[in-house]
Amino acid sequence: MLYFVMPRKPSTRAFKTAWFSKAVKKARIGDPALMAAILEVMQGQADDLGGGVFKKRLNENMHRSIVLAKGGQHWVFAYLFAKKDRANIDPDELAAFRKLAQAYGRMTDAELASALSQGDLQELFP
Repeated sequence: MLYFVMPRKPSTRAFKTAWFSKAVKKARIGDPALMAAILEVMQGQADDLGGGVFKKRLNENMHRSIVLAKGGQHWVFAYLFAKKDRANIDPDELAAFRKLAQAYGRMTDAELASALSQGDLQELFP
């Protein structure tokens, strides 16, 4: 008898950079709101800026976040800005975020674990 085992779908994980963590704390945006935002990004409810870079509105549309994707499995909150302070990121910043998204995309599990242990990234939990 032949059995076929379906491969387990890799779990989706979300992270925030150390800088972003400080910014959201100051803006009083908690991890549950960030996790909800990631689910919305996954459902296409965000502005896709290309190259693994997404812009997502947070905090009742008062803030904007830049989220970087790694193959739809890992999501990294990288940047936060208030809507009242600026309308958008500029083209040079977008290019830099695209490069950063590529770098996160190449990150191995060992490198990810190292970034977590050093505090460069913090994992969000549902």
